[in-house]
Amino acid sequence: MLTLVLPIAIGAVVLAMALNLWRMAIGPTRPDRILALDTLSINTIAVVMLLDIALGSVLYLEAALILAMMGFVGTVALCKFILSGDIIE
Repeated sequence: MLTLVLPIAIGAVVLAMALNLWRMAIGPTRPDRILALDTLSINTIAVVMLLDIALGSVLYLEAALILAMMGFVGTVALCKFILSGDIIE
C-alpha cells in the first residue's frame, strides 16, 4: 500500500511546488512572492520527508530540519528587509 501512495504524494507535492514557482514569477507584490517562497520551502521539506519514508534513511530527517531552519530565517530576513529596508541595524 505504501508503494502505491508514496509516488502519488510526491507527485502532488511537486505539483504544488510548480504552482508556488508560478506564483513567485507572477506575484503582483513582494509579500506574495515571499509567501510563495516560504510555501516552497515547506513543500521542499515535505518532499524530503517523503523521500525519507520511501528510502528509509535517517539522513533525510536531518536535512529536513536544516531546510526548516534555513527557510524560517530566510523568510524573517526578507520580511525585515521589506519593512525597514535593512536587515541588520
